[in-house]
Amino acid sequence: MRVFKFGGASVNSASAIRNVAHIVNHQGNSPLVVVISAMGKTTNLLEKVIPGIPANEQERTALIRQTKDYHMGIANELFEGRQNATTQRLEQLFDALDAASRNKPTNYNYDYDQVVSFGEIISTTLISGYLNAIGIDNTWMDVRTMIRTNEHYREGIVDFETTRRMAQERMSQLKADGENSRQIIITQGFIAGTAKGTTTTLGREGSDYSASILSYCLDAENMTIWKDVPGFLNADPKYFSDTIKINRIPFNEAIELAYYGASVIHPKTVKPIQNKGICLNIKSFINPDAEGSVIGPFESIAPLTPLYIFKNNQILLSIQPKDFSFIAEENLQTIFAVLARLNIKVNLMQNSALSFSLCIDYNEILLQQLRKALESDFRLVYNSGLQLITIRYYNQDIIDRIVAGRTILLQQRARTTTQLLVEN
Repeated sequence: MRVFKFGGASVNSASAIRNVAHIVNHQGNSPLVVVISAMGKTTNLLEKVIPGIPANEQERTALIRQTKDYHMGIANELFEGRQNATTQRLEQLFDALDAASRNKPTNYNYDYDQVVSFGEIISTTLISGYLNAIGIDNTWMDVRTMIRTNEHYREGIVDFETTRRMAQERMSQLKADGENSRQIIITQGFIAGTAKGTTTTLGREGSDYSASILSYCLDAENMTIWKDVPGFLNADPKYFSDTIKINRIPFNEAIELAYYGASVIHPKTVKPIQNKGICLNIKSFINPDAEGSVIGPFESIAPLTPLYIFKNNQILLSIQPKDFSFIAEENLQTIFAVLARLNIKVNLMQNSALSFSLCIDYNEILLQQLRKALESDFRLVYNSGLQLITIRYYNQDIIDRIVAGRTILLQQRARTTTQLLVEN
């Protein structure tokens, strides 16, 4: 059993989906689980139709129509304009999406998961139907019947024991029923299900984590993430023209880099496969025969070179007690309880005697909720539009070159890693 993961960029057009079909069809007869993200920038669009977000009904309707036209245009190209069971199912899914986006707002995190999850359901329905139509037999599977989480919406906590049992039972049933002799499973990334049957998500860009969970639970031989880059690069090609491909990355090194925001893998991806010694390949869907990179049980990174991670659209929030007390444990406990309840991740933090500063991703709704929850006891001020730069294996010359004279609002240094929050 092997596990493949294809992200949004690899399935963003009819030609891209044909390329995925080519890759899947040339993997021999061993069982294969294919985890697929929402197509292109669909998740970004769906985030705009969560109940309570659109400014008016006209905006909501236009966004739903834009999403539908994008997917149905690809379906029409793949199926050459013919209506079939797949296109009928897509119509049903868009009707359901339209209805979900009309619901009365309740809890933002819950509403988010019920709407945004349609992206993965729609993409896998379309791709599974296309593969079957061209003779690549596969079984579409709802990952919500395999991955079980609690009700921590927007970042469900996985129940690995239940998930392992459910995933293995589903696979055993398929084998017993004789479905899909090649045992190609098409399923969704990013989403999961609760014991009550509601939908959760695993955190933004969480499809990598989905593939890792299934790799762990199904005892996969290996896992492969297919990207639009040749492997694990030392920097984002959007910022550097002379990036270096890292050939081998130790598990722990990959965990650190993902934690700091390396976009090539989701932060939670590595630990499950590390626990079972399952290697993770990062390969190019543009050049699938190229070697790529491997995350595995290595002693050191190779080649050793500085690594750069950039996170844009950051906020520096400074919090001070109104009663002029020190930032002590009881104040920090209050602040972190609110952050946990709102599911706000802290990318960098620092405290002084009288102030606690934290760097977070900008989200207007969550920022308003955070301010409302804290404003009775604390004064809050913030700077927005910032960039968080993480450099691993740094030196001062590298820092000076990357900062390029910009104002540094917050900086932390350790032996091998420095983080700098700068004006963008």
